[in-house]
Amino acid sequence: MYAAVLRTPYALRTFGAALIGRLSYGTVSLSLMLAAKAATGSYAVAGTVMAVFGAASVFLSPLRARYIDRYGPRRALTPMALGYAALLAVLAAVTWRPGAPGALLVALALCAGAATPPLGPAMRTVWSQLLPDRRLLQRAYSLDGVAEELLFVSGPLIVGVLVLFAPPAFGVALSAGLVIVGTLAFVASPMVGAVVPADGERRKRARVVGRIKRPVLVTLGVGIALGAADLLVLAFAEDRGRADAAAWVLAALSAGSAVGGLVNGAVDWRRPARTRLTLLAFGLAAALGAAALAPGLLALAGAAACVGLFVAPALTTAYLLADEVVDPALRTQAGAWVNTAVNAGSSGGTAGVGLLVGHAPLPVCFLVAAAAPLLAGLFGVVQAPPAIEERGAGQSPVTRTPAVRPQSSSPSSSAE
Repeated sequence: MYAAVLRTPYALRTFGAALIGRLSYGTVSLSLMLAAKAATGSYAVAGTVMAVFGAASVFLSPLRARYIDRYGPRRALTPMALGYAALLAVLAAVTWRPGAPGALLVALALCAGAATPPLGPAMRTVWSQLLPDRRLLQRAYSLDGVAEELLFVSGPLIVGVLVLFAPPAFGVALSAGLVIVGTLAFVASPMVGAVVPADGERRKRARVVGRIKRPVLVTLGVGIALGAADLLVLAFAEDRGRADAAAWVLAALSAGSAVGGLVNGAVDWRRPARTRLTLLAFGLAAALGAAALAPGLLALAGAAACVGLFVAPALTTAYLLADEVVDPALRTQAGAWVNTAVNAGSSGGTAGVGLLVGHAPLPVCFLVAAAAPLLAGLFGVVQAPPAIEERGAGQSPVTRTPAVRPQSSSPSSSAE
């Protein structure tokens, strides 16, 4: 099953390298926030630093992905990673001791966010190149999504341990080291070298945004629901006098997402990806709506786990659908747009429900949050199918260029 994916030549080596680099994204946010607070003594500055860092990283992701499609992962990712790591190293040095100017931290954070290498979309492009069989590609995307979920859970835990023994700036420096090591190992893989960028004329003829409206809007709805759920869980726990229990409820959501992702990748679905994506959006909306009826924290944790069951499958299916309906010359950009949609939706959902909490009962807030994936799923019902015919789960894509295999040199093994 999943072993077949990892037995593919160079798959484990390439995937393991990408995960090392992507662990940096799990450690950098908390590290940077704590370091900025320690250096300036101001939560306002720390919040501003994180806001500009996150916005630049999320909203410029499709632009950075465009360079990967244009020049190939090796030529595009290497300078991005070097610049990003250098800026993080400067941030670590500036925040190592108190007294750093807030304006300088904001400027450095903005530049670092703008240079963030999109390792997730790049890895999914490599998966698409490596695995022309759609069933194996679905499993690879599911494995990728579950691993990413675990990275974003384990990253803050690592930072929490580090700050017991070192200044928070050490976590920023660690993030710089992880992204350099992971990215350089990733681009050194023979499979990454086999990803050849399309010529300029083909890129000009290809379109991205119009073809991926459905996966982008559905993942936007999923992101809004997730961002709202994070804040609503905290508000629910505080309302019961158990703010510390919020972490356990959110852990149940992550666990549900991991289980859902693994199950989704193991099943050979007969329905096309666009139909599955709509049904998954409806399922997520129903589970989040059911959380409005939770009488206590234990019931809320159960509802959160049910919400999670739909999260990773929805995101995986959105990536698959985006990959199906765009020209292979633009597949990295397509994945980056989906990734941007879920992250932007998460930020917007947190901000929006934050304005609602305190003015409406919590059950009503949960129902409002559930409306986002519900409306996104309804859009998928009424929207016309994309111009490019979707392939079935077991078919090779008719518009995809054949997978380029590396030369027959013996692959070097790499642990995940």
